[in-house]
Amino acid sequence: MRRYDRGDLGLLLLRLGTGGVLAAHGTQKLFGWFGGHGIEGTGQFMESVGYVPGKTSATAAGLAETGGGALLALGLATPAAGAAAAGAMAGAAAVHTPNGFFNQGGGYEYAATLGLTAAGLAVTGPGRLSLDHALGHAVNRGWMIPAAFAATAAGTALVVGARARRLRKAKEGEQDPLFEEEFME
Repeated sequence: MRRYDRGDLGLLLLRLGTGGVLAAHGTQKLFGWFGGHGIEGTGQFMESVGYVPGKTSATAAGLAETGGGALLALGLATPAAGAAAAGAMAGAAAVHTPNGFFNQGGGYEYAATLGLTAAGLAVTGPGRLSLDHALGHAVNRGWMIPAAFAATAAGTALVVGARARRLRKAKEGEQDPLFEEEFME
């Protein structure tokens, strides 16, 4: 009989919690489950915050969250799963950054926490209570960690950068008010 240590149990709990939350959020986007808006509604939202085309963006985010989350929970292909989930959360954090840090005010706290936890799991590995371990780490090799993060970082930088350029271009020509309304009364 195998003996697992508390590190293995801790990694299992982190994977199940983080992966489960990510997968649930992804299914909201893809299928409208758990009160989500599905591809149509999420696509419209994505367009409204600068991710164009919206349906494609919603599909990509939904797949990264659902797939990355499910794979993290299972402890399978952990480097790719964690990197994909972290990339999706970087895109979400970019939307919330203007609202500050705390989630209470619409900030990026929640997305950053999920993304950093997913990234940490990708780097640390899934532990022995995982499919990666059961399969001899065939899709969890050391070289896969930098490869997964490099590919995800490149894709995320392109998508978030294109969004930022679109938002800047849309804002060109707009003038901020000279006086705040509260002082005009």
